[in-house]
Amino acid sequence: MKVNITVPKVNEYHDIGYSQIKENDTVREMRMSLLVPEIDKPKPAVIYFPGGGFTSANYHKFVQMRTAIAQRGIVVAAAEYRAVPNVFPAILNDGKNALGYLRRNAKKYGVDPTRIAVLGDSAGGYLAQFLGTTAEKSEFMPDTGEVVDTTVSAVVSLYGISDLLTIGKGLNTDFHASTTSTEALLVNGVSFGEDTANAITDVEENAKFASPIDHVKKGLAPFLLMHGDSDTVVSPYQAEEMEARLKKNDVPVDRVTIEGADHATVEWYQPEVINLVADWLVEHLF
Repeated sequence: MKVNITVPKVNEYHDIGYSQIKENDTVREMRMSLLVPEIDKPKPAVIYFPGGGFTSANYHKFVQMRTAIAQRGIVVAAAEYRAVPNVFPAILNDGKNALGYLRRNAKKYGVDPTRIAVLGDSAGGYLAQFLGTTAEKSEFMPDTGEVVDTTVSAVVSLYGISDLLTIGKGLNTDFHASTTSTEALLVNGVSFGEDTANAITDVEENAKFASPIDHVKKGLAPFLLMHGDSDTVVSPYQAEEMEARLKKNDVPVDRVTIEGADHATVEWYQPEVINLVADWLVEHLF
């Protein structure tokens, strides 16, 4: 039997420490894993940031999609980040540290440092969008980073959060209005010593500062925004509003609605969705 070789061999590198964060009297190592296609030339890369409701960051998930993208000849990193009770901008600093690590170690992993995209679902989509909108904003940089280290070539957000003030728009639930919603804790923190409890809409200035949509400007990399029309956790209006803001600033954007899909449900793991994302990344990275 003759085998037609169209898919490269892919190697995995587990749980690499990409930065160390000092938290009071402890030091926490932040980790990522890598899928590296065995191709003898510099390859584009994408960093995947997992969803988890701002409370967890299991970077070992979305195996099907990460593998499919790697089989297209793209290095795929998957990175964790600090979640609640850590407050914003810790999540964004970690995303920028992950980007900086991959760019500084590009030669080691066969990465073309000029072609790095970001991808995320839910809270990870929020982070991916934020990395896209603040690629050259030094005020969000961690102490060890340089602005040039954290530019991105493309952004993919799956049912991600764009605007914390409208995260529950049109949904028949009031948990987003609670002082204990995870987005409220992300921005306002967990009360300790004094009562800092506020709903996300109580201090609009803070919510806007922590929302990707309020950092959109001209000259950003292309965006792919995907959302399910049956999402009961993050409002589908998020993608519509982000698309409008990006277009207003002449940023290339594609928006795709998945019919019948709820939040992180099985629809998102189907070949049609996975291939759509992989094809879009190939189009924008090669």
